[in-house]
Amino acid sequence: MKRYFENYSLVELNTTFYQYPRLETVEGWREKAPQNFEFTVKAHQDISHKSKMRLDETSQKAFETMKQICKTLNAKILLIQTPGSFRPDKLNEAKKFFANVNREDLTLVWENRGPEWEKPEVVEKLKQVLSSLNVVHVTDPLRVLPAYTSQIAYFRLHGLGKELYYYQYTDEELRRLGEIARKFEAEDKTVYVFFNNLSMYEDGLRFMQYLSSGKFPKITGAVGLESVKSIIAKTRYPAPKSMLVKKVGWRLVEIEEGKQVRLADLLAELPSKTYKSADEILKELKAAKKLN
Repeated sequence: MKRYFENYSLVELNTTFYQYPRLETVEGWREKAPQNFEFTVKAHQDISHKSKMRLDETSQKAFETMKQICKTLNAKILLIQTPGSFRPDKLNEAKKFFANVNREDLTLVWENRGPEWEKPEVVEKLKQVLSSLNVVHVTDPLRVLPAYTSQIAYFRLHGLGKELYYYQYTDEELRRLGEIARKFEAEDKTVYVFFNNLSMYEDGLRFMQYLSSGKFPKITGAVGLESVKSIIAKTRYPAPKSMLVKKVGWRLVEIEEGKQVRLADLLAELPSKTYKSADEILKELKAAKKLN
């Protein structure tokens, strides 16, 4: 927590999706954080998954608890994330919830999931509903732009790989993210960007350094074989190739100055066997003339 506070000024609180923390615990988080540190809060799944956005006794009680947590944290934004099973045919249910819940001065943001929400006719309908209710549409802007933003834009990045969260963003992807964020900022909007992937801590720092300096730090601090070594040396051996691909294949390495590749692409060229050490893998890569 100390390390995080030293490097970041914002966090989305996700533990509140799974359980209701005691207010004493929440007060402790606020007290430990710097004065200018901002929390946003993810609403409990009782609202989105149990009540399925119906305004019933369960969801109203959960919402009131979320409001109390937000007030304790001085949080201005409450996120509601519905599952993939909550499809566009249930949009009216969400509309009733947002229209009738007592949000007070909270800004509500909504992330819906599933490809059906990305169809043009659905996006248009979603835009009409959310703009009428002033509920911000949450998306990963590298996949799809939001149907509606108010005075804020709220982005959540889960990764672009086949498997959710197992992803590390390339410099080019972060550069594109910066361009998108600046377009919204040019419209006088406050842009919130949250990384929700396995390398989120590092990706967030790289993104902030790029925004402030226009340059990216080396993704592993090294180039070529040393870049690969910095990742695979932390793996426990012996390890079969298939396990290495699954465990660290999603990570990026810099094979030469300014050129990043997925580690899985390099490992794919190696024999399918169990490797006894990181040095054995490096030797195979060198023999295959993949890296120096």
